[in-house]
Amino acid sequence: MKVLMLNGSPRPNGNTSIALKEMEKVFAANGIEVETVQFGNKDIRGCIACMSCKKNGRCVFNDLVNETAPKFAEADGVVVGSPVYYGSANGTTMSFLHRLFYSTPFDKTMKVGAAVAVARRGGLTATYDELNKMFGISGMPIASGQYWNGVHGALPGEADKDTEGMQQMRTLANNMVFLMKSIALGKEQFGLPEREPFDRMNFVR
Repeated sequence: MKVLMLNGSPRPNGNTSIALKEMEKVFAANGIEVETVQFGNKDIRGCIACMSCKKNGRCVFNDLVNETAPKFAEADGVVVGSPVYYGSANGTTMSFLHRLFYSTPFDKTMKVGAAVAVARRGGLTATYDELNKMFGISGMPIASGQYWNGVHGALPGEADKDTEGMQQMRTLANNMVFLMKSIALGKEQFGLPEREPFDRMNFVR
């Protein structure tokens, strides 16, 4: 099994990375392959709603988003980590996620999603909610831990001192492993749930 970890922090070795690496230890102990994409320090522009992806199956801007798409398709689970900027996920994270989720044509149903927010103090739960919306609209079960998935730390390395936050990352990773394995067994025995054709209705006609 495979987990794709998406790190939206501009600091490759910052507190978001520390939180994700704590989860990675659990995945490794359970034989789960992990690949991390560090995109927070890249120049990622936002979606322009050109709808080119609906025709071509990929984003019109050929950058790290398109490079990550096949890794997303192969993954059984996805972890998104973001620092908190002004009480929400940073702009690069949301630009990356909007384009990655919208431009990829493959079925994301039953891939397990997990959101991790890292902050000096406030904004963790708002960011956690914001990130989870990407999974909810995609039919992806959302992994939870023992609290809302957040870690505190301001200066580089301070996340390690948040012992409850680090425990939360381990609990989250273990729960995610259980979900992925359970879903794999369920798919083998029962298959994926049947889906009705999408009934799109705009509020203004």
